Amino acid sequence: MTISLRKFQEEDVPYKVQWINDDQNNKYLHYDLPLKEDKTISWFKTLENRIDRVDYTITYNGEPAGLIGLLNIDVINKKAEYYICLGGNKFKGKGIASIATKLLIEKSYKELGLQKIYLYTEVDNTPAQKLFEKVDFKKEGLLKNDLINNGKKIDRFVYGLVIAEWINE
Repeated sequence: MTISLRKFQEEDVPYKVQWINDDQNNKYLHYDLPLKEDKTISWFKTLENRIDRVDYTITYNGEPAGLIGLLNIDVINKKAEYYICLGGNKFKGKGIASIATKLLIEKSYKELGLQKIYLYTEVDNTPAQKLFEKVDFKKEGLLKNDLINNGKKIDRFVYGLVIAEWINE
């Protein structure tokens, strides 16, 4: 089993559209659906000169299997927000997400000089919380009524990982 990360490319747009439009994947992502390929290509073209985010495609034995990246990269405070989305069910339950997350953490430290990665997850997204805790993210707090989605108030946990501590463990 070979899992790797490569920069998100325009040819990955159809995968992103398919995966985000999957109701199971979008349950906790809150994209306005349906995601359209032409708009996603326009979005992709805005990424080239941005320094506040990095986007990767997760590959599993060479096949695109998901998306992972960092948002809101803060070069002054050396931190960024993490995201991940695996493709179809055939990629789930194989350890792909945890390995891809570890690869991203290493890249964020070596290539971007980040010291901390954080994330937000809904309180009822327990499968994601298991992944985050497996990779050693620590729950740092509860954000009550943090989002409003379709008129519903959503509580979220914030998780954090101090990269230097993670590397030394």
